Amino acid sequence: MNNQFSVLSWAAFAPGLDSAQAWHDWAARSWLPEGDDVPALSEMPAMQRRRLERLGRMALQVAWRCQPDYGETTPMVFASRHGDIARTFEMLGGLARGEPLSPTHFGLSTHNAIAAQYSIARTLTGNYLAVSAGPESAEAAVTEALALLAEGARDVLVVVYEGPTPEDYAGFRDEPECFFAWAWRLGPPETGKPVFSLEPAEADVPPSGAHLLPHGLDVLRFFLSGETVLASPRSGRRWRRHG
Repeated sequence: MNNQFSVLSWAAFAPGLDSAQAWHDWAARSWLPEGDDVPALSEMPAMQRRRLERLGRMALQVAWRCQPDYGETTPMVFASRHGDIARTFEMLGGLARGEPLSPTHFGLSTHNAIAAQYSIARTLTGNYLAVSAGPESAEAAVTEALALLAEGARDVLVVVYEGPTPEDYAGFRDEPECFFAWAWRLGPPETGKPVFSLEPAEADVPPSGAHLLPHGLDVLRFFLSGETVLASPRSGRRWRRHG
């Protein structure tokens, strides 16, 4: 399997960051995004949009912007470490109080629910996956995308999204947390576009240490900044820019 790829198009959203220029400026002097901004997601019918929490709206907004044409059969990989954990936590609290569980809320809390809502809204018929691999969920998503390209897909939509965990989980956090979502449309290496690769760890180089950003957002910073290499925090795998 070829581990090289080009990013054919991209989109991202976080509080205070909603344009390509704003994101490029952010990548030059990155900070942890803060705020209550929620994307309009006007492309999605209102009845369906109301089913989404803030995180879902962010994920689908960047997916839509990265894939403005329908691309009915384009495979998709959605990746999130925790998914819509705020909804799940709310349901768990209700169960602890003896309240009945809403089937609708349960259905929308599953890890593939956000991807499913996108597929339904756009009447897409291609394969989609929902993956989670701790802080290296972006690596898992791109690994799946590279496998799909190797199997003959022309391009693959990758969507990475995350939000803060509830305060009850504060003692278990192992990286900074914030709301963010980004999407890449990946294809084979393309002339005229930067080529990236995701490589195995080097035996003599340790994984990266603590950072000011969640790793999933740091991957986007690496992509936008022009840096040549970024180490993954647990495995030591390398993101590399070629040329």
